[in-house]
Amino acid sequence: MPATVLVGLQWGDEGKAKVLDELAGEADIIVRYQGGSNAGHTVWLGQEKYAFHLVPSGVLRPGKLCLVGNGVVFEPGLFVEEVADLRKRGVKLGAENLRVSGLAHLVMPYHRLIDTLAEKRRGKSSIGTTGRGIGPAYADKAARTGLRVCDLLAPEYFLSRVAARLDELNPMLEKVYGHPALDPRKVADEVLAFAEPIRPMVADVSALLLDALDAGRSVLFEGAQGALLDIDFGTYPFVTSSNATTLGAAAGAGVPPFRLDKALGIVKAYTTRVGSGPFPTELLEATGEALRQKGGEFGTTTGRPRRCGWFDAVAVRYAARLNGVREAVLTKLDVLDGQPAVKIATAYRLDGRTTESFPADVAALSRVEPVYEQMPGWSEDTSKARKFDDLPAAARNYVLRLEKLSGLRFPGVSVGRGRDQTLRR
Repeated sequence: MPATVLVGLQWGDEGKAKVLDELAGEADIIVRYQGGSNAGHTVWLGQEKYAFHLVPSGVLRPGKLCLVGNGVVFEPGLFVEEVADLRKRGVKLGAENLRVSGLAHLVMPYHRLIDTLAEKRRGKSSIGTTGRGIGPAYADKAARTGLRVCDLLAPEYFLSRVAARLDELNPMLEKVYGHPALDPRKVADEVLAFAEPIRPMVADVSALLLDALDAGRSVLFEGAQGALLDIDFGTYPFVTSSNATTLGAAAGAGVPPFRLDKALGIVKAYTTRVGSGPFPTELLEATGEALRQKGGEFGTTTGRPRRCGWFDAVAVRYAARLNGVREAVLTKLDVLDGQPAVKIATAYRLDGRTTESFPADVAALSRVEPVYEQMPGWSEDTSKARKFDDLPAAARNYVLRLEKLSGLRFPGVSVGRGRDQTLRR
């Protein structure tokens, strides 16, 4: 298919980067369409670990064009730093293989500041942001007070927009948060220092994509976070600030929806989420900690420990239907090795009734109790399997049962971080 959208079907951290890296080998262009530096993607090449934040992970594949779409909120300093670090490690990056949309909105220093101050002020009511300024940047975008990548290329205009924004923000910083007012010139100069390294990469990403699709080239649309963190359809307000579903791909990259051919999901063999919010299958005892340690469930961006729980088929069915996904790659099956039994949430009990529907409103979701189906575990090391039939019978049965309960087909099953550890079916 010329245009494929890759999307996580849980609360993020499903292992999208590994699958992106594999699929990028078959694509001509990879485009990131939403999110910001709050969404880390980790790729392992042998023993080498690459952590991505704004640069699409497809840059590890030679000859690919990687794009940052207009739907991304873009932090210039972090981007320049990330590019420099990758170059030091031998990754070739330049205008020939990495472009940034001039229409992408900027994460400004005051966005980070407000994010941190607001979250601290919420106290026990905090929503678990990363403190990277993502929400405030998207809020400015919606309020039409934001700045864009193209504005970096017009310094005087940029300064005037920063000054206008701080005229509004400084009283709030002083009176609400007790923080000193910010100097517009200092803020503008701090960000403008990164304009020249970025300038050669600024492009009309929408035009590049439409030309490529017209020419029959294949495009891989890279989403961040997961469907249950979508600003509209996730567990609001414990969500991200953009459309992390396939619904955001067209608007976030600048292509008409009818040009998207296929959606491929990513699903973890258990469930995790970072930050606050309801989590029906969360394990708060030794089993959850064992999954966290064995799965390395710590955030790529913040290092925060992820909350771990059993596979939630109710949530995955909801996400798959919403995203138009019929096939998904199942990741981290090997993390369940050694569990004497594995459980799957097949339904919820809500206010005395059984339901197979996912209530996206947090008041209801906070009250549900999962209805579990238990299956035998396995003691064998699945990470050594290279074909699906190499897996122990109990592991194969578990995968097939997840397919049945989620309504998805799993053409790939990942049993490790290596490129050779995805079992094609």
